[in-house]
Order: sequence, then structure tokens, then C-alpha cells
Amino acid sequence: MYAIIALVVIILIILWAVFSYNGLVTLKNQVENAWRQIDVQLKRRHDLIPNLVNTVKGAMEFEKETLTKVIEARAKAVGAASIGEKGAAESFLTQALGSLFAVVENYPELKSNRNILQLQEELTSTENRIGFARQFYNDIVAQFNIKQAVFPTMIIASMFGFKKSEYFQAEEGAREVPRVDLKLK
Repeated sequence: MYAIIALVVIILIILWAVFSYNGLVTLKNQVENAWRQIDVQLKRRHDLIPNLVNTVKGAMEFEKETLTKVIEARAKAVGAASIGEKGAAESFLTQALGSLFAVVENYPELKSNRNILQLQEELTSTENRIGFARQFYNDIVAQFNIKQAVFPTMIIASMFGFKKSEYFQAEEGAREVPRVDLKLK
């Protein structure tokens, strides 16, 4: 009788361990997939920016500094390696694009240019996709990290070396509204 109870308990512990491990692996893969979705949207954003810069370059001869900031921010964003670096670089790029769009508003010939309007619309759409992808990614990261932190799953997580995932966060400076100087230099 005790042997049967012991066998049932061992089987239950093994089943729990298998389900816990599989749940952690599933969440880890979902985190990786969610990050790839962000990466796809960031690449789309990075590909659109040179077109926008080239389109406005000639008309914005007084705003070279704004264009330079956008180009530099894009280069940093493309070159960022870790999730934290990407978050910081993408926040800086978002600020630079916000400044560029604010400056474009002061150029009537740019505001009426179909190419610029189309590029702005595509970038806005891409920004929305990035926002949704970031939110989904952070939600999955939260689930994954919580699952690793709660008892008894934390035992399996530590046994198999699961590590907490990093959230995709905006830098402190990215939460501020960009300041745009519209004086002609």
C-alpha cells in the first residue's frame, strides 16, 4: 500500500516537473518570438527613415542639425546589440523623429508633398506596430519572469538555468516631450 502511494507521489512530482519545464520553455520561446516581432518592425522603421530624410533634405536647408540627429539616432539604433541598448537607442530615435516631424510642420511645401505625407503615415503606422509589439513582448516577459519567481516552479527554473528576460523600456529622457527650436539659423 505504501509502495503504491509512494509511486503515485513520485509520478505526480515527475509530471509536475515535466509540465513546469515545458511551460517555462514555451514562455521562453514566446519571449524570443515577441522580440523578433519587435525587431521586424524596428527594421521597417529603420528602412523608412533614409527615404524620409532624403525627401526632406533639400527643402530643409536651415534644419541640417535636425536631419543629422535623425541620421545619427538611426545609426545608433541599428547598431544596438542588447535589449537595453535597443530601448535607449530607439527612444532617442523616436525623439529625433518627433523633432523632425515638428519642423516639417513649418514648411508648407513639405506639408503638401505627397511623398513626405506617405512616409509620415508609414512611419506613424510602424510606430503603432512597434508600440503594440513592445506591449506584447513586455506582457510575455512578465509572464515568463513571474513563472520563474513563484514557488514551486522556481525550483525547476533554477535547476535548468532559466534566466529572467529583460523588459523593453523607454529611457527616462524619452518620456519628455522633445523641444524643437524653430528659429531660422
